[in-house]
Amino acid sequence: MFTLVGIGLGDADDISLKGLNAVKAADIVYLEAYTSFLINSKPEELTAAYGKPVLVADREMVESGEVLNEADTKRVVLLVVGDVFGATTHSDLVVRCHEKGIPSQCIHNASIINAVGCCGLQLYRFGQVLSLCFWTDTWRPDSWYERLKSNRDAGLHTLLLLDIKVKEISDENLARGRKIYEPPRYMTIGQAIEQVLEVERSKKLGAVAEDGSSFAVGVARVGSQTQKIVAGTMNELAAVDFGEPLHSLIIAGDVHECETDHVNLFRLTK
Repeated sequence: MFTLVGIGLGDADDISLKGLNAVKAADIVYLEAYTSFLINSKPEELTAAYGKPVLVADREMVESGEVLNEADTKRVVLLVVGDVFGATTHSDLVVRCHEKGIPSQCIHNASIINAVGCCGLQLYRFGQVLSLCFWTDTWRPDSWYERLKSNRDAGLHTLLLLDIKVKEISDENLARGRKIYEPPRYMTIGQAIEQVLEVERSKKLGAVAEDGSSFAVGVARVGSQTQKIVAGTMNELAAVDFGEPLHSLIIAGDVHECETDHVNLFRLTK
């Protein structure tokens, strides 16, 4: 049996009772540790809280399907920060279980996709969720731009998920066969705004205002005690220190009157 368990956004206490029961009944418990991370809990703290050894599963273990190796004879749990389907990798694991004849189940939890409603913008008025990646000297993807413009043309808000790099190997070390990992990196709201505005100034199709005057909301560490929410123009948000990761950016569409009072609680200039 293979069970995906969402553990929420903040710390060890955010797991559901159903999820905790699955962990206690498991023979092996992994923590998926590359698509996101718990803001206030380390793996050893999860071990203490749940009464089970929690093993860290890195990108290679998850994407290769190694976490399924013993699921045909044992009860294996994979803990996922947020909800279990916050990353396509986890859907792939469910498909692999089906192909291998391994029973599987999923236990859901809160994710940034629904918790972002804390900023005051209504969830049903969001369009496609987009992801921004760190640019390199030779790779500057901007395929997200057309979808941002589509959302904005329809008056919809856009949640931008910002890149994290954990256990990444540089191109040079990869070419030389050296398994040397780069330090972790987490995209900030300021970096995301810089990237969006640079693409807008290049394409000039009006997804956002070139001068950075479009209304947006920055959120950091959602679900934790240090959660931070700031609303203002993109230029204003770019100057804000949002602190430690994780960060997300919402570029607002048409702000409805039913959203105004709530989102205004977080405005820099009221």
